[in-house]
Amino acid sequence: MNTIALNTQTTGLTYGRISQLPQEIQRELSDYIEFLLLKYPTDKSQKPHPRAGYMKGTVTWMSDDFNAPLEDFKEYM
Repeated sequence: MNTIALNTQTTGLTYGRISQLPQEIQRELSDYIEFLLLKYPTDKSQKPHPRAGYMKGTVTWMSDDFNAPLEDFKEYM
């Protein structure tokens, strides 16, 4: 069987079944599909690979008391 024909047939059957579901479930299914597309991208260029040092030099200012203990956490220290 031709792969394209199988995919078209499967897509048609799936769409028919999805259209029978309540709207709320269809929205939930749509969100899940978006999640899967992000998790398993079909094009490798869609998911950038982080590189060490990529953000180096982007933080140009930091408060002098950045490492000072916060008042809100004094009771835990």
